Amino acid sequence: MTAATKNDARIVAASASLGAIIVDDEELARHAVRELLRAHPEVHVLAECGNGIEAVKAVGEHKPALIFLDVQMPKLTGFDVLELIETDAAVIFTTAFDQYAMRAFEVHAVDYLLKPISRARFERALEHARTRIGKRAQQPQPHELAAAARAPLQFLERVVVKDGTRVTILAAAKLDYVEAQDDYVSLASAGKRHLKQQTIASLEACLDPRLFVRIHRSYLVNLERVTRIEPYGKDSKIAILSDGTRLPVSRSGYAKLQELLEQRG
Repeated sequence: MTAATKNDARIVAASASLGAIIVDDEELARHAVRELLRAHPEVHVLAECGNGIEAVKAVGEHKPALIFLDVQMPKLTGFDVLELIETDAAVIFTTAFDQYAMRAFEVHAVDYLLKPISRARFERALEHARTRIGKRAQQPQPHELAAAARAPLQFLERVVVKDGTRVTILAAAKLDYVEAQDDYVSLASAGKRHLKQQTIASLEACLDPRLFVRIHRSYLVNLERVTRIEPYGKDSKIAILSDGTRLPVSRSGYAKLQELLEQRG
């Protein structure tokens, strides 16, 4: 390919129409992104969303190539949204100063913009997003990105589950137990079970170890729900939960349970 042909290809790529969605709970922040996009008529704003629920719906409806996604939002964070949308769109996160989030973005090579957004940084992020579009570069796993962005000793307060078009938000403290099912976990809460595509090990790493304990390779239990531990057979034990659920306890799981229960007095 000649230099002229390469240049023509770059011009075509730059002028190609891109559909975009702007997601931020602050109207002024959405306006700032829209103003920066005025210099790029090839980028068409398909929707503006003031929260994560709106964003999930808008992505499903419009199928954008590009998403500007705020990190800190009520109910659903930007990481929650990324987990729920199941898209190959290029994502540019926007965030106020957060050293842990920015470190996570850099480690995972994720595009991000620090508020207030400078034009020069915006242009670089947009150029990078264009190169990713068409290459179908894979986003990092949302729960891994979210875990890396949390400050030390800051644990998951809620778990988001998608079932078709329905989104359920479960408070972590209200989980009774978690059961591993291959690459999924079954979340038991208030007598209901919710299936989520995530490994039990990755979920365990996100939950407060003072409250949740891995009692078996397939079970993670909320310590608040354990009423007693009973022998079961010759060398095994079971945990009895407050609702009567009986869960197997491994030898190492029993040692962890004893240690945590002793700490609680």
